[in-house]
Amino acid sequence: MGRMSGPYPIRGSVSLPEAELMWRFSRSSGPGGQHVNTSDSQVELRFDLAATQALPEVWKVRALERLASRLHDGVIAVRASEHRSQWRNRETAAVRLAALLAEATAPPPRPRRATKIPRGINERRLREKKQRADTKRGRSGRDW
Repeated sequence: MGRMSGPYPIRGSVSLPEAELMWRFSRSSGPGGQHVNTSDSQVELRFDLAATQALPEVWKVRALERLASRLHDGVIAVRASEHRSQWRNRETAAVRLAALLAEATAPPPRPRRATKIPRGINERRLREKKQRADTKRGRSGRDW
């Protein structure tokens, strides 16, 4: 087989530290045919978010806050068992973890600045609305 195609970038120059990743392999459930009992194809990748030094402190705080429901003692776990190949499942799990951390460490969106609707646009809307009401009123056969 080949070497893992890491490092897995999170954002900018920050990437998942290979040394801090904890891997666990087990047999995955589901179909597999004759090969099913011999290959450990479920991969669980664990990353200690609370203790890591690889992420900037601001990112770490943000990620701990956003991923609070998924953490167990500050550790985040990602599972992959889609592929028969353990190597491909490792790739999938690492990419998934990197994407999860990228999303969790992203800066909050800029607050929306309220803007005033221009008077002309509002007047045009009301004029068209009145015109439409008149059209519909003309369709009813009440006045006949």
